[in-house]
Amino acid sequence: MTTGLTYSQYVTQIATMAVVAETDPAFVTILPSMVTYAENRMYRDIDFMFTSTSLHGVSFILTPGNRNLSFNIDLASNLDAASGTFVVSEQINLLTDAAGNAASTTNPDACVRTPLLPTTKEFLDAVYGSSLTANRGKPEYFVPFNETLFFVGPVPDQAYPVEVVGTYRPNSLSATNTSTFISLYLPDVFIMASMIYISAYQRNFGRLNDDPQMAMTYESQYQALLKSAIVEEARKKFDAAGWSSQSPATVATPTRG
Repeated sequence: MTTGLTYSQYVTQIATMAVVAETDPAFVTILPSMVTYAENRMYRDIDFMFTSTSLHGVSFILTPGNRNLSFNIDLASNLDAASGTFVVSEQINLLTDAAGNAASTTNPDACVRTPLLPTTKEFLDAVYGSSLTANRGKPEYFVPFNETLFFVGPVPDQAYPVEVVGTYRPNSLSATNTSTFISLYLPDVFIMASMIYISAYQRNFGRLNDDPQMAMTYESQYQALLKSAIVEEARKKFDAAGWSSQSPATVATPTRG
């Protein structure tokens, strides 16, 4: 069983490995940045399954005659059960009743989900760029415009609720958020990523410093641990060899499928 880390245990381990007092003012100052560095690297390197989320509710209802779908990427603002920041949109579902009209509820499980197809803004502008009443209809496509704004087409003719499916960036480990998925289930990778950053604090980030191999050693350890973590996440989602949940076989080639 994995022995996870709470925030206080994490601070103690890093301070011990860095040979610095936990109360050292400079160390305390860089702690938040070190956590951010380590977590961001891991979230970008590993496609975590646990970060998947579904956004829906009163903030996710299209306005007739308006192709815009905008929402706050802060999950707390959307009354989401998770805490963090929405990062990647993977799918937008139009919510209708059995007859194809706008659903009277925002609960996706009580509606008919109709996935919208992702496209380009150029296509949407050329084919569904008009909001005139005669050109409105049931949306079929969507395109991201920026972090908080999406366009749909055709321009909606009804107030359709939608469900936005994607991934989010959880709130960081801190004195008030004392444990995270990463700190509990991937503490080894988390520690190595943190030690790469702490090497800069110890003036050993580059080749011309006191110990040019220090940061590179932590980096190599991080990369070694990262490979197995990526494979494990792929297995969870049946994205492993042959779209199975099995670990890649070293002798079975070619892969199944």
